Amino acid sequence: MKTHDFLLELGTEELPPKLLKKLSSALKDNLVAELKSLDLTVGEVKAFSTPRRLAVYIADLQSEQEDQLIERKGPAVGAPEKAIEGFSRSNGVDVSALEKQTLGDKDYYFFKSEKAGDKTINLLPVAVERAINNIPITRAMHWGDFDYSFVRPVHWLVMLLDDVVVPANIMGLDSGNVTRGLRFTGEQSFEITHASQYQSLIKQKSDIEVDFTVRKETIREQINTVAKDNNATAVIDESLLDEVCALVEYPKAFSGNFDEKFLDVPEEALISAMKSHQKYFHMTDTSGNLLPAFISVANIESSDLSVIINGNERVIRPRLADSEFFWEQDKAKRLEDRLVDLDKVLFMKSLGSMGDKAKRIAKLSSTIAEMIGVDEDSCARAGLLAKTDLLSEMVGEFADLQGVMGGYYAKNDGESDVVSSAIKEHYQPRFAGDDLPSTPSGLVVAIADKLDTITGIYGIGQGPTGSKDPYALRRLALGLLRIFVEAKLELNLKTLIESSLNLHTDSVDKTVSPKIYQFMMERLKAYYRDNKVDGNVFEAVLAVSPESPLDFHQRVEALNAFTQQSESASLIEANKRIANMLKDGESDAEVDVSLLLEDSEIALFEAIKAVSDQLSGQKDYQAIMTSLVGLKAVIDSFFDHVMVNAEDPDLRKARLALIGRVRALFLSVADISYLSS
Repeated sequence: MKTHDFLLELGTEELPPKLLKKLSSALKDNLVAELKSLDLTVGEVKAFSTPRRLAVYIADLQSEQEDQLIERKGPAVGAPEKAIEGFSRSNGVDVSALEKQTLGDKDYYFFKSEKAGDKTINLLPVAVERAINNIPITRAMHWGDFDYSFVRPVHWLVMLLDDVVVPANIMGLDSGNVTRGLRFTGEQSFEITHASQYQSLIKQKSDIEVDFTVRKETIREQINTVAKDNNATAVIDESLLDEVCALVEYPKAFSGNFDEKFLDVPEEALISAMKSHQKYFHMTDTSGNLLPAFISVANIESSDLSVIINGNERVIRPRLADSEFFWEQDKAKRLEDRLVDLDKVLFMKSLGSMGDKAKRIAKLSSTIAEMIGVDEDSCARAGLLAKTDLLSEMVGEFADLQGVMGGYYAKNDGESDVVSSAIKEHYQPRFAGDDLPSTPSGLVVAIADKLDTITGIYGIGQGPTGSKDPYALRRLALGLLRIFVEAKLELNLKTLIESSLNLHTDSVDKTVSPKIYQFMMERLKAYYRDNKVDGNVFEAVLAVSPESPLDFHQRVEALNAFTQQSESASLIEANKRIANMLKDGESDAEVDVSLLLEDSEIALFEAIKAVSDQLSGQKDYQAIMTSLVGLKAVIDSFFDHVMVNAEDPDLRKARLALIGRVRALFLSVADISYLSS
């Protein structure tokens, strides 16, 4: 069947930069879904986006629908005449035109006809309109006197099937083949001659790269080139790069400078001011020190770049001056003196004030510090002061600096490096892939803070449900588990949950500990899934209920190594067989050696005893599994030559106890029967 190339372009006023990628993806996905619902096949699909346009290109779009066979089942043969006539009338035919077909042991009347497929050009207007209307928009705009709405007002609509305009009127716009270039330079508008030429033609006519990814990489190259020209290294935040890419159609990177005196302010505050307010990228020297310079990306090529540079330098100066002012103001008041005001800030209804939370963090930090051999007093002090920077002017302006500024203020107050580092790091990891705290005290306070939030919110019945997680507990839990596992902290999770719950008031349900533990295990499963660990491996370890996430992880690693060995398949099946044969308690039964008759079962008993003696007190799970792999030959021989369910009840009991010992050895690591496919 003949196919066409299709182009949709919706021109708008400047779209929200942080939403551009989502809007573009939604339009593409919606349009493809609509076309497939019409039984139209599509080839390659590309989404394009700039600040002023959303576009979708579809190659090899089916030219028309296939003819459809319509088949409707009617009454049974022999049914009342009126029912049969009513069925034929509803289909617009005489009774004589109905067909008879046997279903089961009865004959029924059927109406069958062919419906000719419609041409794609006739179907596209409705499909496009639905695709646009189904884009998820939380805050839609109305404009003029129109009833329709969109995220931003729309100004032009291109719909081309090859080189033919698809007639349509959507949101008050008549479709055409005319797109728009840059606002101030080049051709203001021009025709798209063919759908397939869209990307290349708009690049040729206006130098606009409509492919978001390509434009993003162009900006990255420009930034790095500008940095190189300044003998510096550009620090490129990917989320900021995405945002800048969504702000410009015609990117031109340039550098500017600011007064060196501002470098006396903590660099995080300067960087935050440059990023959040001006969308600037910062530069560092060869030692990683912040330079008094920035890189910005203009949306125009100027004949006099100095005008743009001077303008940007003037704009950033008061922003940095504000940061300098906040820094000096905040230093005048000690963190300790802010504690009384922290009591006036609500953390959450039923969970008390931020001051209450700080006191709980301090107590829990002391408990955790004792468990892992870290200075308790310093951790408790850091926990108590950890939230005080929320009352500072700097954090009030730049919320992303909470914790970071607290570390600086603590150091200014004369607190120890241990305390200031812990305050600075206790929010880490903030997101997936973020660094863990680098200091033991930072790890301790981070655990205490996250655990306090999780237990408190769960304890008042506000834990995550389905896809809803308003307090980001899943993210907190994942961060907590990463600390346990990646920092190699041997801590009992169940004990910590109980300790944290007991620090809350009676308004918190203290019986939710099992629910919280289950929730944490679900997050741990997600952690391993993200790290490509087989789900059966996770379930095998979960079956033996390790209470330490680190211990859990070490078992997972041992099982992963075990599954790579050739002997594993046989041992897995043997364990599954044993698990099916044993009843509760038989894994712990004593083996009556005197009853064992066969050489194979005696050999198995002796091998088990030797391995048990070797592994006594052993916690190296990989070494344990290596030793257990050595049992393969004797286990195989046992099942080849020994009838476990012997007629003699005493002998049967002894043999069941023997294979129970085998199972118990493997259960010291995991229940590998779960690994059976």
